[in-house]
Amino acid sequence: MANNPGPQGNHDPAGNTQMFRAFVDEAPQGRQQAAAQSGPRIGLIVGIVAAVVIVAAVAWLALK
Repeated sequence: MANNPGPQGNHDPAGNTQMFRAFVDEAPQGRQQAAAQSGPRIGLIVGIVAAVVIVAAVAWLALK
């Protein structure tokens, strides 16, 4: 009996290091860098601003 890792015809590109590296290199570099630089920071800033506005509104209503 042969020791086959999977059914024939179902090729895993991650099974070969060279093919995996080629797959990773296919991704557009500009889009990845722009999303990584601006994505999480914008969400964090918006969240902090929203929290400050909510706390200020609650404090203003409580002291009114």
